[in-house]
Amino acid sequence: MEDGSEPTTLREKAYASFTRHLLARDLLPGQFVSQRELVAFTGLPLGAIREIVPRLEAEGLLTTIPQRGMQIAHIDISLIREAFQFRLFMEREAVALFTGSASDDELARLRREHEEMLAQALSQAPTPEMEARAQSIDWAMHDTFIDALGNEIIAKAYLVNSVKIRLIHQERFRIDGRVVPVMREHLAVIEAMESRDPQKAVEAISLHIDKARRLALQI
Repeated sequence: MEDGSEPTTLREKAYASFTRHLLARDLLPGQFVSQRELVAFTGLPLGAIREIVPRLEAEGLLTTIPQRGMQIAHIDISLIREAFQFRLFMEREAVALFTGSASDDELARLRREHEEMLAQALSQAPTPEMEARAQSIDWAMHDTFIDALGNEIIAKAYLVNSVKIRLIHQERFRIDGRVVPVMREHLAVIEAMESRDPQKAVEAISLHIDKARRLALQI
């Protein structure tokens, strides 16, 4: 008997595939794309693509332009300001709560991971592999704060905004050449959390996010 589970699975696969290709820059901001082209990209049925279009439009990742087709979101000043404002609101609260709830082992793991990455960046010339690893560490720490909330509504909203933030990173600034300052900013956040002072942690994460916002807004 049909229970609806398969279409839902296909929708989720189509959505995940779309965002994966977007972040891999197979699809570029501002690019026009047809549903048939998305079928080719994702390898999924046209029906699944049609079902995710309203979701992508609602999330601001795609816009349907009459007579022209579907357009991938532009990276403009408005998007940058709104995405970083959303990120700041979410992460300030998340960091404050994480500061009180995180185990000593979890904080030690974060410190060890960042100190090792910083030491590597200080001791050798940057390589694409090292910078990719640093970027992964960067994003993972932010995701850890949100995941620790255990709130599915917040997690889903944050995930959508995270896609936009990563697109902004790709278009406006990357971690390339910035591994050392980023790791030091993260270590300042970790130090604040180790002190179990929520306000100090909020100030540290706010400073870190604001620096990224300012870089993204540079033309």
